[in-house]
Amino acid sequence: MRSIVWFRGKDLRLADHGPLVEAVAAGEVIPLFVLDPWFFAAERAQQLPHRMQFLLESLRALEANLAHLGSRLLVVPGRSVEVLPRLAARWKVDQVLAHRWVEPFGRERDRRVAQGLAREGIAFRLFEGETLLPPGTVRNGQGAMFRVFTPFSRACGVRLDLGAPLLAPRRLPPVPTDIEGATSGIPTLLDLGLSPNPGLQPGGERAARSRLKAFITGPIETYGSDRDRMDRPGTSRLSADLKFGTLSVRTVWQAAAAVDAGESVRRYLNELLWREFSHHLLWEWPELLNSPFRPEFEGFPWREDQGAWEAWTQGRTGYPVVDAAARQLLAEGFVHNRARMVAASFLTKHLLLDYRRGEAHYLRWLTDGDWAQNNSGWQWSAGCGCDAQPWFRIFNPVAQGLKFDPQGDYVRRWVPELAFCPTALIHEPWKAPKALSAAWDYPEPIVDHAVARERFLATAKGHLRRGQA
Repeated sequence: MRSIVWFRGKDLRLADHGPLVEAVAAGEVIPLFVLDPWFFAAERAQQLPHRMQFLLESLRALEANLAHLGSRLLVVPGRSVEVLPRLAARWKVDQVLAHRWVEPFGRERDRRVAQGLAREGIAFRLFEGETLLPPGTVRNGQGAMFRVFTPFSRACGVRLDLGAPLLAPRRLPPVPTDIEGATSGIPTLLDLGLSPNPGLQPGGERAARSRLKAFITGPIETYGSDRDRMDRPGTSRLSADLKFGTLSVRTVWQAAAAVDAGESVRRYLNELLWREFSHHLLWEWPELLNSPFRPEFEGFPWREDQGAWEAWTQGRTGYPVVDAAARQLLAEGFVHNRARMVAASFLTKHLLLDYRRGEAHYLRWLTDGDWAQNNSGWQWSAGCGCDAQPWFRIFNPVAQGLKFDPQGDYVRRWVPELAFCPTALIHEPWKAPKALSAAWDYPEPIVDHAVARERFLATAKGHLRRGQA
């Protein structure tokens, strides 16, 4: 049997890769990646520079790994819905194997690809792997999707008999000699009009496994206490690897679960279940990418304030943790989870700006920008999501900084103009004497916390009350 293994940007690995293992067992294997203009047209690629850099590095690593095992990666430009049926017919394949995507546009793409392949009499088989359990299979007693995380996580726990991750093949058959058709090399950042950012994590399966090993032999031991500390390397930093599939989520789960670290391991596994929750939510309600989960938030009177928006995106709000998060995002393509929550709360509640603007900004610049998780996190912060924080809970950025960056190390790294601010004032530098702060070139707060808090509460109460009338 001749199979195309369609690598598609969320499974850029050889280990624990169901389609690849199945294809090898069946016979001839054609590894394929399609440079779909949906992502790879220059104007589209330039809207996601950090993800594109990680993706291209991971693609080159995959290409090298396939070559090492005796095969090669065929890279073909074009629209997937046209390329796959055409090449599958030309190459006389029996089946196309790939991993399933949760996002609605991915599901629509796969529906159209399946139709095109069916017209050619070619099977199209989708494998699970983006999540621990197949989306749509974790249901409550009434057969519906859960709307609250805790019972969802309990239901997952009952079913999580995952088995061991699949081993990478030791050898691969060479691509059949009769395969013809235009193929191209993997584009460079320069080809796409992008400049490399040396501050990003390196992509590829080997780099991902190195990060996993570093985490489970180190920070996981104190994850329970350090995960919220913005000034410490207490998290796994595996989010981009899970997004691009340089590691499977099953591999990460099993590696973490094997560590004897008690509550810290349980806390980390719980975070993987939050990831699971966000993907199952998007599978159930694809409209979440455009609309709030809670319908009463439709038509919420978000403000239009371009000056406030620019201050927030550029890291010039006058609130050090908020500004550190903004600058870390642009420089590293990553933001510590606690800082993400503080920044998102500030945008939506202090500034009363639409969460969808923040969601789109983060999705543009994050290396780990995942549609399901990014949307879920922003709706959670705004108070309009599934099992969100209460809408009336508003993070105080000063209190958050004092608790989770007590010496100001996180702020000083990303807001260097405050390097010499006394620690006692690092999270409220506006209290420093003018003679001291005059040399910092750091702005005064663009809003007063207490005033902004009352403004949001009054706005939200008024809107939600009208919705209940």
